[in-house]
Amino acid sequence: MNDVTIIGAGVSSVFLAYTLMEKHPDWEIHVIDKGKPLAERVCGLDHGEGCTCEGGCSKYIGFAGLGKSEGKFNYTTDFGGQLPEKIGEQETMDLMNEVDRILCSFGADRAEKYSTKNEQLSKKAESHSLKLLSTDVRHLGTQLAGEVFQKMYESLKERVTFSFEADVASITRKENDFLVETKDEDYVSDKVVLATGMSGSQWMLEQTRKLELKPAETRLDLGIRVEMRKNQWDDILKNTFETKLQYTDGDYTATTYCMNPHGRIVLKHQHGLVMPDGQNQHEENSSSGNLNFTLFIPKYFESYEMAFTYAERVVGGINDGSNRIVVQRFADLLKNRPTEVLMDNKIAPTIEAEGGNLHEEVPALYIRFLLEFFEALEGLLGEKVDPDTLLYGIDSKFYEAKIYTDESFQTSVSGLYLAGDCSGETHSLSQAAASGIYLGSKL
Repeated sequence: MNDVTIIGAGVSSVFLAYTLMEKHPDWEIHVIDKGKPLAERVCGLDHGEGCTCEGGCSKYIGFAGLGKSEGKFNYTTDFGGQLPEKIGEQETMDLMNEVDRILCSFGADRAEKYSTKNEQLSKKAESHSLKLLSTDVRHLGTQLAGEVFQKMYESLKERVTFSFEADVASITRKENDFLVETKDEDYVSDKVVLATGMSGSQWMLEQTRKLELKPAETRLDLGIRVEMRKNQWDDILKNTFETKLQYTDGDYTATTYCMNPHGRIVLKHQHGLVMPDGQNQHEENSSSGNLNFTLFIPKYFESYEMAFTYAERVVGGINDGSNRIVVQRFADLLKNRPTEVLMDNKIAPTIEAEGGNLHEEVPALYIRFLLEFFEALEGLLGEKVDPDTLLYGIDSKFYEAKIYTDESFQTSVSGLYLAGDCSGETHSLSQAAASGIYLGSKL
């Protein structure tokens, strides 16, 4: 019998298992994941090709989850989830400092931590209706992240058992314990932690119904990916690698996400959809003279199904049953005309995309906010956004429906806990990891 069974082997699970291993050396801790061990997580997407995986994509599932991709840890309470509201700002920061300490003990200190804080820039941004969100960042990059998490796995497996490529069919609450059933083996456990992250959304939805857990509203972020001349940002980024800006108008807020100076646009595959994503300059063959980011706008839906249906209609409509994404010059967007040729464009696209008209592909909300954001940004930059700036449709970020948990992340089912993004409380690697440490301290 297991003392704790953790379902999912993503970042929150890794830090939860590590904390439990240190705190309870005599406990039986078992982790189940539908993906593969980190060393076996190989996909054609890693080399700029199409997905070559059967079943779930190894780029996103398996040991370390999304921690394998980029490995960007933002240590802040300005964004990345509602963990500070759940457990307090100071405790959240203390836990994220512990996350960083643990990462560095496994070699993450090879990537220097930097800060995006800039009081002068913050005041200037406010004068142009923008809010500067600040954070300390340790950006590992894909290669170093893989090395760090592999070392963590080697440490964990000495005292934690793992089942990979295992689908959990059901979780049943018995009188004094839980029965966790998989295709190959069943497990009895005193406590169960669900930590499946965003990649387990559909599975999580099924389990919440079976366990009679009632999810609340679901958040979905959609936004246009922007590729600009990097030198337009030189004055803003002279003292930091990147920045994060927020623009609010009425009921909606738009925030820049995943800014990559000198980076490239790459394809992201999630939930059967294909989206433009960013890759930083430190990845192989990724350096360019451009800067890219997504301007995300959150919307809230009554259920996960409604959120996914909306994403499928917008993103899937652009994909048109293939890997299709659309690109348009900023000048063409302003004139509501399709982009047809980019051969002579001053800003060279870093990914192949089909020229088109975003007005015909993307809901008006996302275009309106982009234009308003650009107007505010021009004040901050001190110049007009280059008309050859490239706009890609459309990026998305999925979230789990928030499910009630108490101060210890225990659900309404006694002995059943949530950790990381599937709790609906965390939206970043750092806060997911912090939630794992926090839960580990409570069990």
